[in-house]
Amino acid sequence: MWKWEATEPKGVVVIVHGAAEHHGRYKWLIEMFRLSGFHVVMGDLPGQGTTTRRKRGHIQSFDEYINEMAEWVEAAKAFHLPIFLLGHSMGGLVVIRTLQEKHLPISGVLLSSPCLGLVTYPSKGLDALSKMLNYVAPAMLFDSGLSVELATRNEEVREMDKNDSLYVTRVSVRWYRELVKAMKLARRNIDKFPDVPLLLMQGGDDKIVDKTAVKQWFDDLPISEKVYKEWDSLYHEIFNEPEREDVFLYAKTFFDTQLMLRRT
Repeated sequence: MWKWEATEPKGVVVIVHGAAEHHGRYKWLIEMFRLSGFHVVMGDLPGQGTTTRRKRGHIQSFDEYINEMAEWVEAAKAFHLPIFLLGHSMGGLVVIRTLQEKHLPISGVLLSSPCLGLVTYPSKGLDALSKMLNYVAPAMLFDSGLSVELATRNEEVREMDKNDSLYVTRVSVRWYRELVKAMKLARRNIDKFPDVPLLLMQGGDDKIVDKTAVKQWFDDLPISEKVYKEWDSLYHEIFNEPEREDVFLYAKTFFDTQLMLRRT
């Protein structure tokens, strides 16, 4: 876990990254928040990035992600400032599941293309095989099917990712089964999501996450303050797209508005 401190802080943003990636891919976003008056707390999820406690691309249970994120929020509490969560893709799913399972002192949530359904699933045969392997060989690795070309149109980011040794390209059978299970639980336990202000931003041309499933979850979410923003033509990683400054401004405005409302 790492902390980046703002000079004149007004809040804290806890960022949860997506599958295959790590905190290093968020340098631009971290700096933008820091310069805008927000401390940032972020780490690498188990089995990803610089973590060494777990085989890369593998977890025993999705609860590992939930417990890790809860630790980051605990660290953010030390600043004694309003805390906001930002979860991207699988990180968005981690945020959802954590808030469904744990009571956390959160002032607002931003979900970026949250993983609530996939554009492409394995064939029925491979899916059935994965269920069997989950018991006999859960740590077996296979190609994740994720590529930088699917994630963003930003050529600069694509080039960096191609040379990124921390980018996970293979995931375990258990990891996949736990991801599927977590997506089902996010929908099944939708009533357990706390009544906190939510901004959900979705790439309009997302080639990884099924935006229809995302919108359905959002529409069914029974909370009092929620906003859905779809960015036309943007790929999955909206904070890495060529239009990312506009995306950041929208996110920052949401956080600033919540801070203003707290003062009134």
